[in-house]
Amino acid sequence: MSTKMAVFCVRRTLLLPFKSCTQVRLCCTFPTRLPSPSCTTWTTSRPPPGHILTQQSRSYSDVTARHQVDYLPTTDAHQLTLIEDAGQPNTSLDLDAWSAPRALEEISEEEAATMLLPPAIPPASASLQDYVDHSETLTKLVQLGVHLWRLQQRPHVGSMLLRLDFHSHVAPRLLFLKETGVEDSRLGHVVSLNPFILTEDLDKLRARVHYLRSKKFPAEEVASMVSRAPYLLNFSVERLDNRLGFYQQHLGLSAAHTRQILARLPRLLCGSLEPVKENLKVCELELGFKTKEIQHIVLVVPKVLTANKRKLTQIFHFVHNTMKVPHHLIVKFPQVLNSKFLRVRERHLFLQYLGKDQYDPAQANYVSLQRLVSPPDQVFCTEVAQATLGDFGLFQKTL
Repeated sequence: MSTKMAVFCVRRTLLLPFKSCTQVRLCCTFPTRLPSPSCTTWTTSRPPPGHILTQQSRSYSDVTARHQVDYLPTTDAHQLTLIEDAGQPNTSLDLDAWSAPRALEEISEEEAATMLLPPAIPPASASLQDYVDHSETLTKLVQLGVHLWRLQQRPHVGSMLLRLDFHSHVAPRLLFLKETGVEDSRLGHVVSLNPFILTEDLDKLRARVHYLRSKKFPAEEVASMVSRAPYLLNFSVERLDNRLGFYQQHLGLSAAHTRQILARLPRLLCGSLEPVKENLKVCELELGFKTKEIQHIVLVVPKVLTANKRKLTQIFHFVHNTMKVPHHLIVKFPQVLNSKFLRVRERHLFLQYLGKDQYDPAQANYVSLQRLVSPPDQVFCTEVAQATLGDFGLFQKTL
């Protein structure tokens, strides 16, 4: 008998139907001794019980994962069937001529469902921390100081960041912020507050900055406004123009004074207008301030426009009705409306306990609202109340 190179293809009894050798995906070529050229079967020695040999060829760059052959025992006699090409008997298959499937080759839905490709990133997670090592975008954002723990609490923001490419989406917008004047140390803060700026069109962003500068906002103020109120750049030019017109009209101020207020509190341009309208009505109708007085209060303390209505009325009623401070003195020092109610109440009661609660400038031992509210406890006790800090602490425990 002569030794020949035979090609053996294994028939998968359940998954792979019997086909000719030219239709089999993967075969093995090895030397064997045949009893005769016409013999088509041969018997091997029985392998150990449960012995299974599996050969798999996988590639994650194309769809070759579907070309797999499992070598399983077929019968009790463990027979292998020699499959020969019908047109060319006793010839071996040239494996060098076999070409790997192309990357764009179409596959059936059944084959696609059986493909097992390890995911590059975790399929699901409640924390963006699990994706940092797999995403260049998240890695760079962490290096900038972006608070991912804050962003992952907002719906759909995490998946949006994972879809962004750092070089084509994130980097150009970070460079735009730097061109606007935002400091490097503030870039992470801006993205943490407004991650949607990374998906805004660059031309629209430039148009909004150009609009603010056309309204005579200095470049330094524009950079400061963007840093402190990043959502400002998500508003269209038309919406920004309407906001500027609203404040100038309802406050009755000049363009310069309107710019002064918005530069000090830029979130007025991107916040809701309903609290502003309500606070203006409260100051006029409930608190009894005149139009000129409201204008002065807003120019000095713009936060009055967005202050909590309950807190605003509580402080005013205590200062005006309990401390007997008239409107014109409150207007002279409107910072008292933005102070903590507990501080105003404790210090007034302490002065009242010492008999030094005098808020009339025409009387002796006059205490202005500025001296009452502004200084720290140590200065207030020594210069205003003329007492020790310990005495003030003991008095606070009696309240």
